Order: sequence, then C-alpha cells, then structure tokens
Amino acid sequence: MHQIIAYIKFLWRSQNQHGLHSPFVYDLVTKCFYDKTQFEAYDVLKEYRKELVENHDTISVTDFGAGSRVFKSNLREISAIAKNAGIPKRRAKLLYRLVQHLECKTVIELGTSLGIATAAFALNKNAQVTSIEGCPETARIAQQQFNKFGLNNIQLKIRDFESALSNIVTKNTKADLIYFDGNHKKEPTLQYFSQLLPLAHNDTVFIFDDIHWSTEMEEAWEQIKAHPSVRVSIDTFYLGFVFFRKEQAREHFNIRL
Repeated sequence: MHQIIAYIKFLWRSQNQHGLHSPFVYDLVTKCFYDKTQFEAYDVLKEYRKELVENHDTISVTDFGAGSRVFKSNLREISAIAKNAGIPKRRAKLLYRLVQHLECKTVIELGTSLGIATAAFALNKNAQVTSIEGCPETARIAQQQFNKFGLNNIQLKIRDFESALSNIVTKNTKADLIYFDGNHKKEPTLQYFSQLLPLAHNDTVFIFDDIHWSTEMEEAWEQIKAHPSVRVSIDTFYLGFVFFRKEQAREHFNIRL
C-alpha cells in the first residue's frame, strides 16, 4: 500500500523532458533516459536473464538487508530470485545506457545478487566494475554467469559491506558511479552514503535503488538530497540519482521514465 500511495504522489509532481531548464539534466534525460536505440548489449542482457529464469536449482540465501516481501524462506529457486528480486529489464537497460552516456570508467556496486545490474554495467567494456555481495550462494551463481558471458571486467567481493567498503575507501580511488542496492534500510543507506562520499568527484553519480520502498527509505532519500555536497537529484521513483557538479545550481527533479 505504501508504494501505491508513493507512486501516485510521484506521478502528481513528476515531469518528462519538457520544461527542464538545466542543460545537463535535459541532455541526460533526452539522450540517455529516453534513448530508444536497440543496443547489441540488450541481447546479452536478455540471454543473461533468460538463463537465470530457466535455472530451477535451489540455493540458501543469506539476507543482510531489509528482507524480502516475496520470499518466506531462505531456500529459494534461482528462477524465482531472478523474476522477483532481480532488477527489471527496463532498468537494467537504463543502467547500461547511463554508464555509456557518462563514460564511466570506475563503477562500484553494493549488492550483486545474481548480477543482472552488474552485467549491465560491465557490458560497457571500458568500465571496471567492483561488486560487493554478502551472500556466498548468490555470489557463486553470479560469478558463474560472469564467466559464461565473458564479463572479465568485474571484480566480485564476497564479504559484508562494512569491511569491504572500509578497504575500498582506504585506497581512496575515485569512482565515476556507485550503485546502492544492498540494504533497503534508512540507517545503513545513510551510513554507506557518508562512507563513500570521499570517493566522489565532480562528475560522479550515486544511484539508489528502491528509494520509495518504505517510509524510512524515503526519509533516507530526503536526507541524501539535502546533503551540502549534492547539487542535483533525480527521482525516477524506483531509482534515485544524485550528482555533485559544483557548477550546477542546486535542483531536484522528478522524472517519469
């Protein structure tokens, strides 16, 4: 019920490309968000997902986040995970286009799951993707998929987010894109945001999955938007984007995809 009400509110205040006065956001929306090009990578993503949907093996999932609204047991079919918990095809395509449009070279992902979003990032061959997953079993399936599809530009780290991020932040390697999709709770989301802020440069984008998942996720999203370092935010309902471009006037957008 919460998401239904939240979506109605989103539709009421959202817009498309018309009336966007920010050249950067207009360019992003028209040339990336609304790009209708049928990229060859889409065929690979389709096959990647198809193999998972047709895999009826059962694995034991270790869930570190907010839990599942679909699954009642930690024993789950890979097929069911791909259908119910994997990123939808349309959003996976958007992530692929975004890396291409912004020419991202360094990508960090929190929450690999079965690796559908990871594959979308990595199909941009110039990108180096670091993906962190706490569940050994889902990570094992994802790694098998990466190997099968020749996605050699992915480094998969199987460990808890806290220790993995501490190690990444210590290296202080700047990231072009960071995707937050591993914990749909307010406090961990804010913690990871703060922890990874030092890795952001002027053109970095942070992407948050399921920002309207719950009231507390909406609260986290509002706090992130209000952070002094954030110059531009885009709410597409399911995904929230924040940019740190110092040359931009501070603006917040709600864009229909």
